[in-house]
Amino acid sequence: MEEDETVRPGERMTEDEYSGHVLGKKGEEIAVDYLQKKKFRIVERGYRLFRGELDIIAYDRATLVFVEVKTRAGTEFGLPEEAVTPAKQNQIKRIAQGYLMERGLGDPDCRFDVLSILIHGDDGPVITHFEDAF
Repeated sequence: MEEDETVRPGERMTEDEYSGHVLGKKGEEIAVDYLQKKKFRIVERGYRLFRGELDIIAYDRATLVFVEVKTRAGTEFGLPEEAVTPAKQNQIKRIAQGYLMERGLGDPDCRFDVLSILIHGDDGPVITHFEDAF
């Protein structure tokens, strides 16, 4: 299943898709905890527009931050942050522009961060925060 596709009523996810979905949701929970500990103020989660999604929207002081969260259980398919391709970056930027317009926020200070999360068994997650990633 493509990242920006949704499961429609009556459709079922395969076991691999379900596992990825659960892992992604767990990663987003870890990301929210991490950001709140860094004093970010979470404004919204899972904002959907144009068949895409902004994982987390938050304020870091006066800066509005659009956070893309990528979670993996291992590195056999690459590091999580490597999945934030130029095409994905463009999609995120487009959705962020829609969010700003829809909310009437004008042209605030904003940035795009990526949170890369590797979950290795019982060792706890390894979190890498790329501020102003693109």
